Amino acid sequence: MPVSTEIKTAYLTFLEHLEIERNVSRLTIRNYGLYLRRLISWLATQGITDISKLDQDLLRSYRVYLARYIDDQGRTLSKKTQSYYVIAIRSWLKWLVKNDAPVLLPEKIDIPKGESRSMKFLPAAQIEHLLAQPNLSSKTGLRDKAMLEVLFSTGLRVSELVSLNRDQVDTNRKEFGVIGKGRRPRVVFLSDRAAEWLDRWLTSREDNWRPVFTRFSQAKPDLLADGEEMRLTTRSVQRSVDHYCRHAKLPIKLSPHGLRHSFATDLLSNGAGLRDVQEMLGHKSIATTQIYTHVTQPQLKKMYDEFHSKL
Repeated sequence: MPVSTEIKTAYLTFLEHLEIERNVSRLTIRNYGLYLRRLISWLATQGITDISKLDQDLLRSYRVYLARYIDDQGRTLSKKTQSYYVIAIRSWLKWLVKNDAPVLLPEKIDIPKGESRSMKFLPAAQIEHLLAQPNLSSKTGLRDKAMLEVLFSTGLRVSELVSLNRDQVDTNRKEFGVIGKGRRPRVVFLSDRAAEWLDRWLTSREDNWRPVFTRFSQAKPDLLADGEEMRLTTRSVQRSVDHYCRHAKLPIKLSPHGLRHSFATDLLSNGAGLRDVQEMLGHKSIATTQIYTHVTQPQLKKMYDEFHSKL
């Protein structure tokens, strides 16, 4: 059965709301579009042409469908991905309720618990060993050295790193603003060493491209263009970090996000407070930052041993 005009209109208008009124990122709009299209297609197979017919029983059947879903390559949806689908549905329903549509109340929908994953991070000595891996006699090595130093110095997400532009970064002041997850602005800081290596990388370039971190191409690029097509991708950064971790023979496989974890862990182990780290990481909730209690707990134990009367 084809998708009804009413559902299609509600879907498209909601995505426009995300773009214009909520000012969310293009990636989030793309993902919400994907998640909701799958719901809409499934509703069509059930003969549902009116979004108001989506009740808890029908939604439960859809969640069973997601849990059992297998694509053409035999891949399933993780619990975390399934939760993203539910979050998108709740957000859509919340918007529909706000616009007086007679639909299922989003508060009645529970978000599934995600799969617990161990948090990977490195202590300072191993981070130092990792940062020493790039070959500084090559342009690629110089770029990667600056990239690794900036990741550990700032705690940037990899998406935030690759989005950096030259006019955004100030290596003299050693601080600059970024727009992070949820379009939340924050200030990040460069260490003296990170600022020095970033400056050396930017000074070595002959182009005037906007991106801070660029890829290399065998074809002769246009040095007068803005260089957007030369911007380094998140996947390239992930491959580079993985390469240097293997080259350093580190005990764990670390991702760029692992460097972010290491940044936070380093701050807390040296006395920073959770609220400060929350601000520097750009977490909306302190609950997210509390995953780093593996650092604060030993400090609490030390305080207990020092100050408790032990009667």
